Amino acid sequence: MKLLSLLFLTIFLGKGCEGVSQQNIETAQLIYTANSRGFFQEISIEKHTVSVKKDRKGKAVQSKISDTDWKELIVLFKKVDLEEIKNLKSPTEKRFYDGAAIANLKINYGGKSYESQSFDHGFPPNEIKKIVTKINSFAKQNNEN
Repeated sequence: MKLLSLLFLTIFLGKGCEGVSQQNIETAQLIYTANSRGFFQEISIEKHTVSVKKDRKGKAVQSKISDTDWKELIVLFKKVDLEEIKNLKSPTEKRFYDGAAIANLKINYGGKSYESQSFDHGFPPNEIKKIVTKINSFAKQNNEN
């Protein structure tokens, strides 16, 4: 009886703490934009699909995200503190003198929009560096196809 109640308690507590604050990327939209006078890029990710737009007036090119990339994106997304994203500081300031395009990460999730402050394209804040690098990898893959 003690073993049964211990097992039940372990399962109950384990499940109770498991998904309380974990984010589900399946219901999120990630939008990364980078632009300057001569450069524009918008990468939008939603439901296993990536859309890459290379100029302001052009049409976005859509492609499916592989299962491997999607799983990696899920892990990275769960590490992002959505409430803190607006407070992240850029590690560089090249965008102030046209040394880099102005970049921004916006996440629409749970009926709310979370947007970072602007940062230099290629030099995101450390807290979101891995997910921004992954998002940008889809634009590079799109160029190769």
